[in-house]
Amino acid sequence: MMYLILLIGVLAAIYLIINMPAFGTKPEGKRLERIRRSKLYKNGKFQNISHTPPIAEGYSTIKVTYDFILSKKHPLLKPLKAVPAIHTDLKKIRKDEDVFIWLGHSSYYLQTDGVSFLVDPVLSTYGSPFKYFNKAFKGSDIFKPEDIPNLDYLMITHDHFDHLDYPTVKSIRDRTEMAIVPLGVGAHLERWGYCEENLIEEEWGAQVLLKNNLKITFTPARHFSGRKIKQNNTLWTSYVLETPTKKIFLGGDSGYDSHFKTIGDEFGPFDYAVLENGQYGEAWRYIHAFPEDVIQAAIDLKTENIIPVHSSKFALALHPWNEPLQKITALGKEKGLRILTPAIGEVLDMKSTHHQFREWWEE
Repeated sequence: MMYLILLIGVLAAIYLIINMPAFGTKPEGKRLERIRRSKLYKNGKFQNISHTPPIAEGYSTIKVTYDFILSKKHPLLKPLKAVPAIHTDLKKIRKDEDVFIWLGHSSYYLQTDGVSFLVDPVLSTYGSPFKYFNKAFKGSDIFKPEDIPNLDYLMITHDHFDHLDYPTVKSIRDRTEMAIVPLGVGAHLERWGYCEENLIEEEWGAQVLLKNNLKITFTPARHFSGRKIKQNNTLWTSYVLETPTKKIFLGGDSGYDSHFKTIGDEFGPFDYAVLENGQYGEAWRYIHAFPEDVIQAAIDLKTENIIPVHSSKFALALHPWNEPLQKITALGKEKGLRILTPAIGEVLDMKSTHHQFREWWEE
């Protein structure tokens, strides 16, 4: 009897935890009907173009969990001192400026052709549903939700906690005109107070006209989704942003696959490509890109400038914190590609063709 009571208590605690606001909610009603009609949705979940196991052959969830929690860690898994960063006042950026400002990990503020975007903002001091887990590196967390100006568009690539942060997204709700999200993710935002009419929620292939003659296309990525136990009941995406003056690829999280070449052939060449580079490992080679994969993706996309993100804020993999930037810059030099590496908060002028950034990760 005592064990039964204990089991009931544990199950009740789990139920209460996963129904906290931070976990969002599952798609239901008209949204779920729309998901079930999607050609991307089969056997009760969204699918990648290619077979994509979340854990690669030769690994298991138990082994990956053991290595992450109990194995001996590299001494530079986390930086030994504060990550260099610059606190640019985003609210003072003029509307005629075209800028990219990295906010750490995969979060960035983008303004072009008079239109502002905030992509995958995680401006809490943690990249998880709980503030004591997956804490941000010192210095990488200098931007807070209150630093965000009035936004034309909030843009989300998928619903993992290190890309869709409940406290941040809730805090900026009243300063956000519209939110652009992949199919299913709108359910989370609606639970957090966003209105359905303020959501642009689509699947791969959809094209939407935005302000000032800008156009966004939802394009494939090779990843997965989910904030609760069930995975892949919401879609993940990359985006092609076309403006009167430039083309930008916004990659989100993605393992390497044929979709990069398909996107490059249809929409390229790109002036800029923002690509995931970090938090990789052999066990996740299908769903996260290694630096050499990033280089090949950039070649496939026909991009002039690579902006690597997904590093330098959280330790979500077992490589040294600065290894992704060391490797991508070295590979870029070998291939003659331009790798743009502003520090967190440093302004990248997208109208300029002369970019120079110091190797701040070596400081």
